[in-house]
Amino acid sequence: MALRPDEFHEHALAATDDDRRLPLARMTMWDISPFEPDGLRVTPLRPPVLPEPPRHGENGADCDACGMRDEGIWLDDHWRLIRIAERGVPLVLMLLPRDHHDLADLPDALAAELGVLTKHLTGHVQALPHVARAHVYRFGDGGAHLHLWFFARPEGQGQFWGSWLPVWDDLLPVYPEDVAAADAATVAEALVASYGGRRNAPA
Repeated sequence: MALRPDEFHEHALAATDDDRRLPLARMTMWDISPFEPDGLRVTPLRPPVLPEPPRHGENGADCDACGMRDEGIWLDDHWRLIRIAERGVPLVLMLLPRDHHDLADLPDALAAELGVLTKHLTGHVQALPHVARAHVYRFGDGGAHLHLWFFARPEGQGQFWGSWLPVWDDLLPVYPEDVAAADAATVAEALVASYGGRRNAPA
């Protein structure tokens, strides 16, 4: 059984200094870290807050994603794909179900579609010139509507490998929007050809 919130907090506090700061993560020592460890400090550890605040769209009633179910650069009956504008890396896409689902309650048929779509999208993003890898992320603490992120890592930028890529994306200057939009259109058209669905006018 997992530790209770208070037990987890006490366990973590045992590793902190007098200011309740944990030591720097091992990741900050990697050569792909965007930060030099000298001068970095960890935020003081805060106690747990219970109950946790509800996520946006928790019950579907106030879900912004549900209100945009027909928007995106690609659609089929169950899914939609959008481009996230003004990013630092060459391309950031988001895949969402058109109806309100989170990953844990996704019907098995849609879960199977999600796996196949993830495979197709990854291949199409990686087929873009000068893109070395497509990183796929799923986070769910801010919004209750399932959303998967697809980040294109630029070719040759070994410093952007791995889990730091979203941080580098936030640090880099905005990538040329016309190039990103054209590449997103290429991915959407390839998805129509390989998987189905239809192109849609960008929102």
